[in-house]
Amino acid sequence: MTKIYGIPNCDTVKKARQWLADNGIEYEFVDFKKTPPDEVLIKSWLADVPLETLLNKRGITWRKLDDGQKAAAEHPASAIRLMVEQPSLIKRPVLDAGGRCYAGFQTACYESVFKK
Repeated sequence: MTKIYGIPNCDTVKKARQWLADNGIEYEFVDFKKTPPDEVLIKSWLADVPLETLLNKRGITWRKLDDGQKAAAEHPASAIRLMVEQPSLIKRPVLDAGGRCYAGFQTACYESVFKK
């Protein structure tokens, strides 16, 4: 089953969910706020998504971190710990489809994943 992880009010998540609906693709939505990802899940995403992509350094949550936390995030274990503690640091949405994971939403990527 295709899963999409994110926050319901995130515009990018909304676009991804709309694309899936418009293309008749069934999926399960997992809300980070209700079911935060754990370390094991984040590590599984990192098998397909580089840390530099998965860790969202463009968002408000990142900007609110102190310099020490930002510096620590250069180390994978610390970055994972930060993402577990603050799931808003994860680039959204995370798509789990066909045994692979993808972060963010781009129409071309989704078309490729679902062969449209």
